[in-house]
Amino acid sequence: MKNHQKKYCSVFYFLLNIIIVTAQNIPEHISYTRIYDFLDELTNEKIIDVNSAIKPYSRQFIAKKLQEAQANEKKLNKRQQNELYFFLEDYALEQNRLPDYDLPIEDNRTWRIDMLPPSFHYHDSLFRVKLMPILGMNILYNSNDKITQRWYGFDFQSMIGNHLAVYASLRDVSQKGELLAEPTYLTPYQAGAYKRTNNGGDYSEMRGGISYAWKWGDVALVKDHIQWGNNYHGSNIFSGRTPSFPMLKLGLKPAKWLEINYFHGWLTSNVIDSTRYYLSNQNEKMYRYTNKFLAANLITFTPISQLHLSAGNSIVYAESNVQPAYLIPIAFYKSMDHTLTMGTENQNSQLFFDISSRNIKHLHLFTSIFIDEFSVARLKASNKEKNPVSYKLGFRLSNFPLANFSLTGEWTRNEILVYKHSIPALTWATNGFNLGNYLGDNSQEIYVALQYKPLRGLDINLSYSQAEHGNEYAYIRHGTWQGSKASVLDIISEPFMKDKIWSNKTLSFDVKYEISPNIYAILNIENSNIQAFEAASEVAFGEKRMTAEEVLNFYTPKFLQGKQTTITAGLSFGF
Repeated sequence: MKNHQKKYCSVFYFLLNIIIVTAQNIPEHISYTRIYDFLDELTNEKIIDVNSAIKPYSRQFIAKKLQEAQANEKKLNKRQQNELYFFLEDYALEQNRLPDYDLPIEDNRTWRIDMLPPSFHYHDSLFRVKLMPILGMNILYNSNDKITQRWYGFDFQSMIGNHLAVYASLRDVSQKGELLAEPTYLTPYQAGAYKRTNNGGDYSEMRGGISYAWKWGDVALVKDHIQWGNNYHGSNIFSGRTPSFPMLKLGLKPAKWLEINYFHGWLTSNVIDSTRYYLSNQNEKMYRYTNKFLAANLITFTPISQLHLSAGNSIVYAESNVQPAYLIPIAFYKSMDHTLTMGTENQNSQLFFDISSRNIKHLHLFTSIFIDEFSVARLKASNKEKNPVSYKLGFRLSNFPLANFSLTGEWTRNEILVYKHSIPALTWATNGFNLGNYLGDNSQEIYVALQYKPLRGLDINLSYSQAEHGNEYAYIRHGTWQGSKASVLDIISEPFMKDKIWSNKTLSFDVKYEISPNIYAILNIENSNIQAFEAASEVAFGEKRMTAEEVLNFYTPKFLQGKQTTITAGLSFGF
């Protein structure tokens, strides 16, 4: 063969090798906390390395990390080894094989049906499929009332060839009893777009998407939940507790030390657009919500193994159409906004940072910072106006000094007006629910937890949280107060938590057992004391002054008010 022919063949085989790399990207939902906790534990042990600031992980990524752990199996204790092989079966398709569960109904070379977990799997050289039913129920009881939650649906995952993935997941959720997640409630419960009834309500949560992935990146159109910022008890950047929303996502990892994540999302404003309506057959005007969009990026540098430094920014904007400038994945959106909206009201921009270190074996140290409408001028000591900031500091100590135990601690502080905006369509929210920390602005929380994993699948958790909220302020740019001009400067200049008007002290004992992949039994006993207080200071500009009873009803469902011992028991197939 001539030299130039050999050269062309070498190039061809090189390109072919790139093309055939298996790289599908189906996200593992953030509700599957056990797999995320296990990967976190392995990372703390320096068995693997993950960037835990960005979730969800893809199932392909998880399978890869499990295989890395398998190669270091001797470094794992007996319980960890059992967990590892349990999870490897759940991610069998991502390893180009069928799972090997203990109770098959039908099993042949290309497909199988299993009883536990109830599932259908198919595998051939081109197409891989997983189909599972979703069914579950929780019962919550305390001296105030009883709440019953039920859900059912299905989960579908498919991989086509080496690059394309399509998935769909539907949950129809109904609740009998008081709703525990409302936009003003300071509760960590998952939010939903409920159709309310006299005693509860129901909602449908449809997630899914299509993605194309290659060796060092992926692009996807999905409707799903995301979580940005290291945490074990609620992120202060993107928490993932809102209803899911559609987004265009891009992930790039061109080098071991660099990772780029970007998405453009379509949010629900809950703000009526008076210019957009249609007529019913009774000539009644039916109005639509104004458009609301979000663009965000997060760039992570890994200068040394187990140290991840992340920085990013975002913008919430309300336009008639998508702004092409915000489809650029690597950009400082506040600067773009100043060009695009010069002379008018700017959009709502944010800045965030995350630092995660596992350089000390067994120990994870992390912090995340969220800055709302950052201004360099506000950093000057002489400037009374402050940048609205949310801070989170935390740690987790795993398997030291005792194996199978972990100790977690977090402190969160959300300053005045963080997450808020003077224009309702530009708040850090979708469907009315805050995208960030569940406590909202002018609040703080201390959280500690001791976790014990005596055997595979069994998690026992004892935790204590103390949360506090201060005066409630509206974001008002300009106004008159007591005969004088007033502005947002007066609100931001108010002391942090000048008055403590709400508090929640909760001691929780939680037992969770994963019987079989995706089959959970849970028991939770929670002793809580949720109280409200009259503000002692004089009313300030922008403040929503409430009585103690009004505060309690504003922030807390009646089911949880006062001193309560709440028992939750549940069983679920799927998540």
